[in-house]
Amino acid sequence: MAQLLSVNVGLPREILWREKSVRTAVWKEAVGGRRKVGRLNLDGDGQGDLVGHGGEHRAAFVYQIDSYHYWERQLGRKDFVFGQFGENFTVEGLSDDEVCIGDRYRIGSALFEVTQPRVTCYRVGIRMDEPRMAALLVEHHRPGFYFRVLETGEVGAGDEIIKVTDGPERMSVTETDALLYLTDHSRPQLERALRIPALAAGWRSSFQTMLQQGLATGNPGLSVVSPPPAWTGFRPMRVSRIDRESKSVFSLVLVSGDGQTLAAALPGQFVVLRLHMQSDGPPVLRSYSLSDLPGTVHYRVSIKEEENGIASTYLRTRIKLGSILEVSAPRGSFTLRSGNEPVVFLSAGVGVTPVLAMLHTLAAEKSNRPLWWIYGARNREDHPFLQESRALLQELKHGHSYIQYSRPEPADQPGVDFDAAGHLTVSAFDKMGVPREGQFYLCGPPAFLRDLTAGLAAWGVPIDHIHTEIFAPLDSTTPGIKVVTHTPHLPAGRAGLGPQVSFTRSGLTLPWDAKYQSLLELAEACDVSVRWSCRTGVCHTCATALIAGNVEYEPDPLDPPATGDALICCSRPRGEVVLDL
Repeated sequence: MAQLLSVNVGLPREILWREKSVRTAVWKEAVGGRRKVGRLNLDGDGQGDLVGHGGEHRAAFVYQIDSYHYWERQLGRKDFVFGQFGENFTVEGLSDDEVCIGDRYRIGSALFEVTQPRVTCYRVGIRMDEPRMAALLVEHHRPGFYFRVLETGEVGAGDEIIKVTDGPERMSVTETDALLYLTDHSRPQLERALRIPALAAGWRSSFQTMLQQGLATGNPGLSVVSPPPAWTGFRPMRVSRIDRESKSVFSLVLVSGDGQTLAAALPGQFVVLRLHMQSDGPPVLRSYSLSDLPGTVHYRVSIKEEENGIASTYLRTRIKLGSILEVSAPRGSFTLRSGNEPVVFLSAGVGVTPVLAMLHTLAAEKSNRPLWWIYGARNREDHPFLQESRALLQELKHGHSYIQYSRPEPADQPGVDFDAAGHLTVSAFDKMGVPREGQFYLCGPPAFLRDLTAGLAAWGVPIDHIHTEIFAPLDSTTPGIKVVTHTPHLPAGRAGLGPQVSFTRSGLTLPWDAKYQSLLELAEACDVSVRWSCRTGVCHTCATALIAGNVEYEPDPLDPPATGDALICCSRPRGEVVLDL
C-alpha cells in the first residue's frame, strides 16, 4: 500500500554559498497535523525560483523513502531527515519507474496528477552537501516527480495514496526524465510523450523541439543547437575589397587565404576575427555578422567605427587590400527559418548586417513570403546599405519598407530617404500593416532590442516568434543569485600559468589557473556574464560556442553538447581556448 509518510514545507530564505547569497526554499521540514493543499502550494510552503520551480504543474514535489535508503547506501550517509531532497511529500511506494506521467492519485481529500520529473538544479546539491547531486539523480534514475492539484483538499502523514486513473501512454517518470537528459532521444518515445495531455508545458516544448530538429549532436530540448562549424579555430583570409557603406560603417570582403574553399554560412551567422595588434600582447577578438549573400567564394563583414574602439580603429587604419586576417568558421543560431510565414526584419545602426544577409537570401530565392524591412538610423549619412537594400526589396513581390531617422539632416528628404522622424516603436506597426503572426528578427543596440522585444510581446507576438542577435555580453542566468553587473576584468591575485583562455564578447584573454574547478568558475572570477543552473553537466544551460581549442570534462556530461560547443560548468581547457562569452 502506498502511503504518505511526511508532509514537508519551507519558505524561501537566503543562505550563504561560495560567498554568494542564494535565495532558496530547498530546506523543507516535516510538519504535523493536516495541511491544506491549494492549486499552487501547500500552506506554509513556497519556492525561491519560480522559473525552475513552482506553478500549477509543479505544485507539490514527491520523493520516495526507498530512494532515501538507496542514497544512504550510495553516499555512505545516515543523517537524512524528511524533506532532505526538497520534497513536499515523502512517500512509501510510488517509485519513479512505476509512476507514469498523467497518473492520478487521491491523498486525503485532494486529487493529484503527475506532470513531470524533477527539474535539475544546483540547490539540491547545496541541501545535500553533495555538488554532484543534480547529475546523480538523473544518472541513477531517481529524480522524483511533481504533482498538479486537480482538487484542493487536506493531507496529512499516514494518509493512504490511492491511484484513481492510469495516465495514457504509460510513460514512467524514469523514462520521461531519461528522454530529456540522457543520450537516447528516440522519435517513437518523443511522439509518445507528446501524446500525454498532463505533461507540463516546458517538457512538452523541449520534446517538440527535439522532434523537429533531430540533430545528430547536442540536445535541442535543453539548449539552442546550431549546425557544427565548418572548421575549428581560425583560418587565414585575405582582404580582397574594402567598401565604405556609410559615414561610420565600412566593409571588408574576405577570400580564402589558404586556397581552400570556404563554407557557405547560414543567413544571419557571424564570424570571429582574431587580431594580433601587438607582438607581445594577447590577441583581440571581435565578432562580426556576415552581411552578404551566403556563399563559398567570399565573406563580407561590415564594421562600425567606434570612437574608442580598438578593433574597429585597427581594422580601418592598419588593414589594407591583401592583408591577411585570422577568421573563425561561421557560427550562431540567429538564422533565417524556413517556412511560408511573413518575415519582419527590425534593425538599427550596424545591426542591419545579419538581417541584410537574410534579405539577400530571400531575394536570391525570389521568395513569395510577405516581408517588412524596418530600419532605424540617425540620418542618410549614417544609413549603410541604403541602395543595396532597396534593390533587394525590388526583387521581392511582397516586400515592404519603412525607414525612420532619429536625427534627420535638413537635406534628408521625407518620403524619399526616410518615412518618418524619431525612433522605431511597436505602436506604429498596426498602421504599417505588420502582421502579428510573422517571424520577427531583431538586431541593434541593447536599448533598441530591449524596448522592441518587450513591445512585441505586449503587442501579442508569441515569444518563440521573436529572434534577437546581440554581440555584447548576454544577460546572466544565475538561479537564486542576484546578479550585480560589473565590467569584465582580470581576476584578483597572481596570474595563472596555464593556457590562454579568451572570452570574445567580454574582450578578455588571460591564462588559465588550476585553482578553478571549471571554465565557469574562471568566468565568474572575471565577472563575465554567464548562464548556468545545474553546474554538473546535466541541464546544458551553460552551453557555449567553443570558437577555438578543446576542453576536457570532469565530470563527463550526461548528454554531450553539440559539436563546437562546450559545457563550461564542468570543463577545463585542454590548451588554448576561445569562448563566445
